[in-house]
Amino acid sequence: MKTEAEIKFAIETYGDMIRRICFLHLKQQADVEDIFQNVFFKYATKKDSFASAEHEKAWMIRVTMNACHDFLGSWYKKKAVLTDDFSHFQIDPYSHQGHLLEVVMTLSPKYRDLIYLHYYEGYKIVEIAAMLKKNENTIHTRLRRAKQELKEKLGGDYFD
Repeated sequence: MKTEAEIKFAIETYGDMIRRICFLHLKQQADVEDIFQNVFFKYATKKDSFASAEHEKAWMIRVTMNACHDFLGSWYKKKAVLTDDFSHFQIDPYSHQGHLLEVVMTLSPKYRDLIYLHYYEGYKIVEIAAMLKKNENTIHTRLRRAKQELKEKLGGDYFD
C-alpha cells in the first residue's frame, strides 16, 4: 500500500496524462473523473513497487486504458449519450489544434491510443509495443494506418 505522499506525488505527476487518456476514450468529464479515481485507487492499493519511473508511467497508462475499455463495454456506457466537450482541455474547437483533436477523436480507439502515445507522450514504437504487449510490427502498421486515416480525413495537404 502506498503512502499519502506517494499518492499525492503520483497524482501531481500523472494526473493530467490520466485525464487526457480517459477523455480520448470516454468524452465526458464525469466518466473521466470516475476512471481517474479508480486508477489512483488501484495505484494506492498496489503492493508491488515499480522498477523505475518509466515502469510506473507505463503501468498508469495501461491501467487507465484497460479501465476505459472496461467502462465502455459496460451496460451503463452502452446506454449513455456521449458529448464532445473539449472545454476541459482549454482548446478552442475552431483552432487548428481543436480541429485536429476533433478528427483524432473520430479514430477507432486502437488508432487514437497510438496517436496519443506516440505524438503526445513521445513514446517510440518499441516502447508502445512493450506497454501494450503487442508486436512492434503491429504497432508500426497501426500507426501508419492511423496517420493515413488522419491524412484522408484532414485532406491530403493538411500538414504541407
